[in-house]
Amino acid sequence: MTPSAAPLYTDIGAGPVAGAAYWLTTSDGVRIRIGVWAPEAQRGTVLLFCGRTEYVEKYAIAAGDLAQRGYATVVIDWRGQGLADRLLSNTNIGHVDDFADYQLDVAAVMHATSHLGLPQPYYLLGHSMGGSIGLRALYEGLPVAAAAFTGPMWGIAMAPYLRPVAWGLGRAMPAAGLGNVLAPGTSQTHYVLASPFEDNTLTRDRTMWAMMHDQLNAHRALALGGPSVTWLRGALDDTNELATRASPDLPCVTFLGDNERIVDVPRIHDRMERWEDGTLYIIENAEHEVMMEDQATRTWLFDTMVDAFAKAGEA
Repeated sequence: MTPSAAPLYTDIGAGPVAGAAYWLTTSDGVRIRIGVWAPEAQRGTVLLFCGRTEYVEKYAIAAGDLAQRGYATVVIDWRGQGLADRLLSNTNIGHVDDFADYQLDVAAVMHATSHLGLPQPYYLLGHSMGGSIGLRALYEGLPVAAAAFTGPMWGIAMAPYLRPVAWGLGRAMPAAGLGNVLAPGTSQTHYVLASPFEDNTLTRDRTMWAMMHDQLNAHRALALGGPSVTWLRGALDDTNELATRASPDLPCVTFLGDNERIVDVPRIHDRMERWEDGTLYIIENAEHEVMMEDQATRTWLFDTMVDAFAKAGEA
């Protein structure tokens, strides 16, 4: 584990609570990055598994919200995004060779978390793609007392008529040596930089949208466009297989915006209906990134989340 030689682009210490960045090398030689916020009053550590196209700096405010409630936070730049190693020569395309490789990133993070002496118990907070990686990690024995998910990618929102097309292209294009090209219908420009605030699919809070836009506009190395065909095939295969499994045996809370348009909403309802010690909360007037909505929503969300964590930690 190597601390970063230079400050994070947007200065991790400039958020509500000071943090530090570290470089990690996975067992297959990929360099990834974590941001760590560790307040003095510690009730445990939240492993924040972020979504596709996201990066450590984006979650400084969320880490501050958790720090106010007594929790340390670890956020990950997954392979292929943020400042972690990009896996294609075209660094604007989000790519992973195999979805299982994300679990190598998880293993490196857990080793670092132990090495850094961060407080236990550990808790999982998985957003979007991080919800898929996190659910897989739970099945593989991630040592957490409870889990929380926001807009988890347990399936991808897609018109029914497009699903067979996506499945077909996901098989045919890699077989033809075209697995590393940009998935049809996506752009090489980061969604936040390419889209107006009005009717965006991420947040209804203009301040949070501006924060994301300013970070990416100032530090383009953090930006990432659409996924490769191989990534899309892996995501569809992985979420389809996860959907067949029984829910893990641990407490869980999941938060979903009532105008979710990115992930598969029926899959989330199905999963949570089958999660014995789980609760699904639908958040009104919210989009995909419920941790990036207005202050009142964020306050309620983190209060509800850490209440669930505290009960699990005391059990």
